Amino acid sequence: MSTTEAPARPRILVVGGGCVGLYSTLRILKKLRRGEATVTVVDPRSYMTYLPFLPEAAGGNIAARNLVAPLRPALKGAEVVTGHVVAVDHARGTATVAPAAGDAYEIGFDHLVVATGSVSRTFPIPGLAERAIGLKTVEEAVGLRNHVLRQLDAAASTTDPEVRREALTFVFVGGGFAGVEAVGEVEDLARDALRHHRGIGREDMRFVLVEAAGRILPEMGPELGLWTLEKLRERGVEVHLDTSMESCVDGLVVLGNGIEARAGTVVWTAGVKPSPLLAGFGLPLGPRGHIDTAATLQVRGFDNVWSAGDNAQVPDLAAGEGAWCPPNAQHAVRQARVLGDNVLARLRGREPKEYRHRNLGAVASLGVHKGVAVVFGKYRLKGRAAWWFHRLYHGAMMPTVNRKVRVFADWTLAVLLGRETVGLPELARPRDAFVEAALPAPAAPRDERTGDPSGTAAGRGASVAA
Repeated sequence: MSTTEAPARPRILVVGGGCVGLYSTLRILKKLRRGEATVTVVDPRSYMTYLPFLPEAAGGNIAARNLVAPLRPALKGAEVVTGHVVAVDHARGTATVAPAAGDAYEIGFDHLVVATGSVSRTFPIPGLAERAIGLKTVEEAVGLRNHVLRQLDAAASTTDPEVRREALTFVFVGGGFAGVEAVGEVEDLARDALRHHRGIGREDMRFVLVEAAGRILPEMGPELGLWTLEKLRERGVEVHLDTSMESCVDGLVVLGNGIEARAGTVVWTAGVKPSPLLAGFGLPLGPRGHIDTAATLQVRGFDNVWSAGDNAQVPDLAAGEGAWCPPNAQHAVRQARVLGDNVLARLRGREPKEYRHRNLGAVASLGVHKGVAVVFGKYRLKGRAAWWFHRLYHGAMMPTVNRKVRVFADWTLAVLLGRETVGLPELARPRDAFVEAALPAPAAPRDERTGDPSGTAAGRGASVAA
């Protein structure tokens, strides 16, 4: 009796488990027929981070673990590999995976989804790498919160006015969404924490926002940008427009307008750039390093390679000729759904559809009960109404019901019990205490006459007897 080996299933390989990777995979899994294809997701982290909530995590309004969605529970039915895709061979249809442990290996694919996302965009500024804190990952948000609270503790514990002044100076570079939301949330956090620090008032703290352009929140339009600028200044935040940071060596921040200040905290939120991993994928890149992608979300020149989100330049058909979709969560989520549908369409021999989405607006939180929003491009909200809209919109967009419930529970507990202002700076180096305890104890000095350790009871007794 002869046996026939079953043909291998087509493989859909998703590189990246961020917003586009997660939502496109969810879409594919939802519509995939039984046995139709294998879906594999590769990402160095085992979770997706909801980036719009990073400022709130830095401000302590949301627990860090609740703004991430674990990939394996969320993507039941898909293979999840923790590691990096370091090279792609399109001719052979293979990708080289470097897993978190063990040797690299190849994995074949029939369709490739590239969703590596973006990283912080930096410049060769002296001291930046050594002193600044980014705000692109949940680890950075937690680190920023712990660092700020540690600075307050240090300022309350010293008698040196120069040390105190430096510890209480906070500089934020970048006046886009991330920078404005971060300075608003962290300033709120510091105000709340000061209630438990005697001898320090808001007047002792210095918050500085630096923006190289002539206005902040340009996506909101000039009216809301100016309103936000005025509100930040009313809260005591110094805002320097048309200004860049020239240096921050050893904590001495030097601005292009001649202002200098020693700062214990420098936060860098001056934009993002596509992941440098794209260099090894053999794909056409645009002038700023983004993957050149058609409106169908197919990479130009390929029928089976797809991309969207921060690492892709996607034509914005709703905005007109020559426009590109901005790298925000609104477009990423909607592109991911179209991408998932189009992958399945090609798998089934149908033509993909073009992505077209009119921007619904933008929202930004400036701290508790403070925000700005543009809804459907024509309605402008300020203050508490915008803040509520921000929470409702992003709370609804948070992936998985589990995380939605946890986020709303965090917000509810903060209203009932107040903001938690305990910092855990030692989390950055959790083994230090154990390493110190495990080191060999220093040898006790020996009595020159008896040779016994003078610190022991026998040594002391021998000395007395002598």
